[in-house]
Amino acid sequence: MGTGQLTIDLDAIAANWSALDSMSGGGTETGAVVKANGYGLGAARVARALAHAGARRFFVAHAEEGASIRNALGRGPEIYVFSGHMRGDTDMLGDLDLIPMINSIEQLTRHIEALPDAPFGIQLDTGMNRLGMEPGEWAAVRDIVVPRKPRLIMSHLASADEPESPQNQAQVTLFRELTAGCGIPRSLAATGGILLGPEYHFELTRPGIGLYGARPFTEARPVVQLDLPVVQCGVVLKGEAVGYNATWVAEVDTPTATVLGGYADGILRALTNKGSLWADGIECPILGRVSMDAITVDISGLDREPRALSLLCPEQGVDAVADVAGTIGYEILTALGPRYTRRYSGRAG
Repeated sequence: MGTGQLTIDLDAIAANWSALDSMSGGGTETGAVVKANGYGLGAARVARALAHAGARRFFVAHAEEGASIRNALGRGPEIYVFSGHMRGDTDMLGDLDLIPMINSIEQLTRHIEALPDAPFGIQLDTGMNRLGMEPGEWAAVRDIVVPRKPRLIMSHLASADEPESPQNQAQVTLFRELTAGCGIPRSLAATGGILLGPEYHFELTRPGIGLYGARPFTEARPVVQLDLPVVQCGVVLKGEAVGYNATWVAEVDTPTATVLGGYADGILRALTNKGSLWADGIECPILGRVSMDAITVDISGLDREPRALSLLCPEQGVDAVADVAGTIGYEILTALGPRYTRRYSGRAG
């Protein structure tokens, strides 16, 4: 099994896209975000599954990711690059027909000078203060940009996972003001924005985390299972400690299993003495520190020595692990390391 086996259900990803597409409404197109190697699951296979489901517009963080998606999908689908037109990206953007989401007047100048006939989009900052033109910058160049017919104008919601946040209404109101009468397709909603309702959908939605089975899309089908092979089993006697710095000490003789996998594989050290692995529907608590390549667990609830234990499984999804670790499902998925054997199930892709 190597370090572990990561099983990815491509049909579940496709089904999650279709469900979010239905929520987006008939007048709105649904794209797909496949950055960070398809949220850690393998961008090429994930993108092909999404294209099979019907996605035609894909979003990545930078041009190199766009090259990988173009190689996987061929020339048909549109691929948008959130980081825009960076220095050194010109040849890749032009050769691979990637669409930079322009974030500044500097990027706009670079793009028009280097690739005057190539497509582009515009990203506006409506309150996230991360990427995009500020309202004043946009006002200065809008009359230059709109006649060039950018493929898309987008912004990004900062608090979409908090439906009651007043920031959502403030951002959608500003986005409407900045884009009124432009005649260009617009996009504001990622997964959380889709769930906020039609006011946020505009002409294109671009779900990300919901495709991969995590919050805020609580109705998503689970996508991943992570199984870790057992290296050895034994018994830790009463009074003995487990792991670095002796952070767990046995109160009674305790049967244990040590699995191959650790923080080098994206299993967060924050799960130390808090997280669990699972076997046969039984929870097996982590004992001691999560180390680089190994984790020890309590298997006293099992009636046999297991060959493998699962971190991600039907009993414990991405969000459950994230809650214990004090983080979010995004980090759990994108941290999944390269040493896992990735196995794909389903017909999609």
